[in-house]
Amino acid sequence: MGKHTRFLPFTLLAAVFALTFSCKEDKLAQDFTSGQADSLIFEAGVQKDYEHMVSLVDSLERVGSISVMNADRWRGTAYYRQGQYRSAEFYYKKVMDGAIETTQDSLAYVKSARRLSELLLIKGDYEGSLRVAMPAVQKLQESGYGSDIDYAILLNNIGCCQLYLGYDEEAKESFATARGHYKNRWQTDSTSRGYQEAVLGTVYTSQAYINTRHFAEAAQWIDRTDSLLTLYHEMPDARLEYSDEYRGRVYIMKAVALQGLGNLADAAKAYQSFQATDFSKTSSALIYANDYLMAAGRYKEAADNYQNLDKMLAEHGMRESLDIIQLFLLPKFRANAWALRRDSAVAVGMHLCDALDSAIVKNKSNDAAELATIYETQQKEAQIAMQQANMARQRMFSSLVALALVIISFSIIIFFRIRAAKRLKNAHRQLEEAHEKLQVAYDQLEETTAAKERIESELRIARDIQMSMVPQHAPERQGLDLHASMITAKEVGGDLYGYLLEGDSLYFCIGDVSGKGVPASLFMAQATRLFRTMASQHMMPAEIATRMNAALTENNEQGMFVTMFMGLLNLKTGKLNFCNAGHNPPLVMDSPLSAVTARNYPFRYLEMEPNAPIGLWPELEFVGEEIEDLKGRPMVFYTDGLTEAENKQQEQFGEERLQDLLCHNVLTSARDVDAFLKKEVEKFRDGAEINDDMTLLCMLIE
Repeated sequence: MGKHTRFLPFTLLAAVFALTFSCKEDKLAQDFTSGQADSLIFEAGVQKDYEHMVSLVDSLERVGSISVMNADRWRGTAYYRQGQYRSAEFYYKKVMDGAIETTQDSLAYVKSARRLSELLLIKGDYEGSLRVAMPAVQKLQESGYGSDIDYAILLNNIGCCQLYLGYDEEAKESFATARGHYKNRWQTDSTSRGYQEAVLGTVYTSQAYINTRHFAEAAQWIDRTDSLLTLYHEMPDARLEYSDEYRGRVYIMKAVALQGLGNLADAAKAYQSFQATDFSKTSSALIYANDYLMAAGRYKEAADNYQNLDKMLAEHGMRESLDIIQLFLLPKFRANAWALRRDSAVAVGMHLCDALDSAIVKNKSNDAAELATIYETQQKEAQIAMQQANMARQRMFSSLVALALVIISFSIIIFFRIRAAKRLKNAHRQLEEAHEKLQVAYDQLEETTAAKERIESELRIARDIQMSMVPQHAPERQGLDLHASMITAKEVGGDLYGYLLEGDSLYFCIGDVSGKGVPASLFMAQATRLFRTMASQHMMPAEIATRMNAALTENNEQGMFVTMFMGLLNLKTGKLNFCNAGHNPPLVMDSPLSAVTARNYPFRYLEMEPNAPIGLWPELEFVGEEIEDLKGRPMVFYTDGLTEAENKQQEQFGEERLQDLLCHNVLTSARDVDAFLKKEVEKFRDGAEINDDMTLLCMLIE
C-alpha cells in the first residue's frame, strides 16, 4: 500500500488524531465484545494478512477490548504462522507468566500452552515442553475450563516428551488419556473434523514410538490410526485426498515398524500397499517412503527417490536450512554412499557443504532479524530475548559439531571441508560486521522508534475509526436485499457509502473522494456526515447534492471533490429519485428477474444527467432524475477502484468485463453479487498491488 500523505502538515495530523481518540476511543471499547474482537483477529489470520492481524491486536488491546494475555497469545500466533518461532515462543512464554483473571485469559493460556509445548517438543526441549504442558493440564482439571481437543493435544505432547525421556509407562498412560479425549471429541462432533484430529494425534504417537524404536507399541497405534481413517472415510464430508494421503503414511509407518520387529515379508507387503495409493506418486510421498527403504537396506531405491527432493522442497516452499540438512540432505548422502554411487555421493557431499555454509549464515541472519523485531516492539524485554538467542546459538553450534562428525566419517568429501571452513570464517567475519552495523542502527532507532510507533498506531486506529463511520449492517426489511462493502488501498481511504431507512423511504449513497490517504479520509468524513444530516431532513437527492456542494466548496483551497450517486427509494412503490454527481454509472437490469427466461440477464449501464462532482464549483444547481418502478430489478453501484483495478501488466478490469460478468452469472442475493465481484477482481489482479479504494453497493427490492 502507498504511503503518501500530501496536502496535510504533520502538526494537523497529530491534532486530528488526538481529537479522534478523545471522541471515539470510549465508543470503540464499547462496540467490541471480546468474542467479536477475537473474530476480527482470527479473520485477519485466515486471510494471511499478519501485519493487519498484529495491528488489530495493538488497537484492540489499547482500548481494552482484549486482555494483555490474549493480545500476547495472538501476537505469538501471528509470528508462529510466519515461521518466526523465536518471536512466537517469546510471546507464548509471556502468556504463561501472566495472571489469569478472566475467561478470556483462561482461553489464551490454554491455546498458548498447546502451541508452546509443541514448539519446545519439536526443537527437542522435552523438559521445557513438560514444564509448560503438565501445569496447563492441571489448571484445566482444577478449573473445569477447556475442551477435549485442548486436553488431547496437551496430553499427546506430554506423552511424546515422556517417551523421548525414557518414561515409557508414564507415556503409555498419557497417550491413553489423550485418546479418551479424542474419542469424546469425535463422538460429539457431527462433522469429520473430530476423526481428522484424532488421526493426527495417533500419527504423532505412532511416529514417537517408531523414533524411540518401540516397534511393537508403534504397531498397535498404527492399527488404531488405520481404524480411525476407516471411520473418517465413512463421514459425508470426508475428503478423499486426505484419506488417501494418510492411508499411504500409515502403510509406510507399518512397514518401518514391521521391519524393526524382523517381520520382513509383511513389511514389504505394507510397502507394496503404499505404492498402490495415489499419494505414493507425489514427490513428498517418495521422500517419506525412504524411512522404510533405508531401514530395509534398499539404498538404490532410496537414492532414486531422493532425486525428487528438490521438487518436494520447492512445492512446499522450503529452503535449505539446518533442519533441511539434517532431515533430508544427510540421509540423501547416506543413501547414495551406501548404494555405492560414488559420483552421486560426491555431488551430494559438495551440495551438503555449500548448503551447510549458507544455512549457518542464514540462520544467524534470521536470529539477528528476529531479535531486531523483538527489540523494536518490546524494548524493555530485549535482554531476555538476547539471552534466549545465545542459548539457541549454543544449541545450533552443538548440532553443527554433530553434523561435522558425520561428514568427516566419509572420506570422499574430506577436501571439501577446507573450503567450507574458509567460507565459515568469512561468514563469521561478515556476521560480526553485521552485528556492529545492527548496534549502530539500534542506537539510532532509540531516538526515532517512539515517534514512529505512535504514528503507525494512530494510523491503525484511524482506519478502524473510519470503518466505523460507514454502516456495518444493512437495514433489515421484508422485501429489501441490500449489501455494501469497502476495501481501502491505504491505511485510510476516500471511498464512502451509507444508507438511512425511515418508514418506507430508503436513502442511500456511494461516493469516491479525489486522492487517497488521510486527506481523502477527512473529506470523506465530511461528506458522510453531511449526507446523513440532510437525508434525515427528508430532502430530495438533487437538493442534498446542491447543499453538500455549497458546504464543501467553502474554504476548499486544496481543490478536493467527491463523486457521488445518491438516491431515495420508495420501498412500497419501487420509485427511485436519484441524483448522480459525476459518479460511475450504475448497472441496472432492464426487466424484473421474474420475467427473465434465458440464462442471460439484461444488465445495462444507466444513462444519467452529467452533473459535476461535489466540491469543485460553488452555487451549482444539481439536476435530479427518477425511475418509476425498480421492483424486481437489481442494481449494482461501484467506485472506479473496481473497473480501474489493474493486473501486473497494468491492464484494467474495465466496464465491459463487469457488465459481461453480471449478464452471464446466476447470483441469488446482494451479498452473493458483492462476494462474486470481489473474487473476480482479486483473480484478475493476480497478485498485483491494490491501486485504488474499491466500494460496492448491491440492491434489490421485491
